[in-house]
Amino acid sequence: MQNPNITILKTEILSDNWYTLNKVTYTILKKDGTIETQSREAYDRGNGAVILLYNTSSHTVILTRQFRLPTYINGNSTGMLIEACAGLLDNDNPEDCIKRETEEETGYKISKVEKIFQAYMSPGSVTEILYFFIAEYSNEMKIADGGGLEEEGENIEVLELPFEKALQMVDSGEINDAKTIMLLQHLRIKSIL
Repeated sequence: MQNPNITILKTEILSDNWYTLNKVTYTILKKDGTIETQSREAYDRGNGAVILLYNTSSHTVILTRQFRLPTYINGNSTGMLIEACAGLLDNDNPEDCIKRETEEETGYKISKVEKIFQAYMSPGSVTEILYFFIAEYSNEMKIADGGGLEEEGENIEVLELPFEKALQMVDSGEINDAKTIMLLQHLRIKSIL
């Protein structure tokens, strides 16, 4: 259902290089009854999915480490980021996407995942909805080294960490990726590990 208080007047493509950056001009009916015209930029990169693999017997989690240019530009001196396995849906449903990404990035083949929630991660400028999953893993599920797809320019290191150490890494700032922190906190709050 569309919001009757919003009217899109014009959408201009500012960039269509990696993903799409649009400038949208619209009117909005304000609380005081006046109508105001505004322009905002919105970056459309598609929707994505993220997963945290956990092992209840060893109390460990699987995370990844890779270079993230935007963090490097904004003060991360190495550009390396520790995060949960994630990827864009690429026309898949979220569950199929995250199973594919898990195998590509971590080398674990999982069959059962649990969706825990979905969230807009940066609603002031990015259109993306991120679907959050968790799944239990075991050593028998490891079928490859992981590391991502070479043709996508991925160079991913797979990390198996004790859950408590991962939580300490959040406290110390070593893990500072929002989606990863949300998933680790979910495991803690729900007493899964």
